[in-house]
Amino acid sequence: MSLKYHVTPTDFTRAGEASSDVKNKLKKLGVSPDIVRKVAIAMYEGEINMVIHANGGDINVDITPDAIVMQLKDVGPGIVDIDKAMQAGYSTAPDDVRSLGFGAGMGLPNMKKNSDTMDIKTVLGQGTTVTMTVNMPE
Repeated sequence: MSLKYHVTPTDFTRAGEASSDVKNKLKKLGVSPDIVRKVAIAMYEGEINMVIHANGGDINVDITPDAIVMQLKDVGPGIVDIDKAMQAGYSTAPDDVRSLGFGAGMGLPNMKKNSDTMDIKTVLGQGTTVTMTVNMPE
């Protein structure tokens, strides 16, 4: 099963709709609650990052018997220092976003923690593609 979503920049009212939809579909497919939780957290964090930092973008989710692969592709400014961005608590979110309760600097660390593999490809001024995989138990 392949799912596609568009994430609108700065639209905090709709942020999380894609990850919520995937979560509901996985539950209907009978995927274990632990896997559903990991996918939902990883994808939600990525979706929020796209809303805050990346001018929105597109998410493709492929669900197979072996794995759930989420590809989040944006056309934002890119990530200047991936190693720094992966540090818990590091954030470039502006104060107005922080005042809404977002931008605590846990997005990328939570994405990595809740996926079995995570790959980040970024080009400054062009955008970032994050690919996360959560393996299905055998």
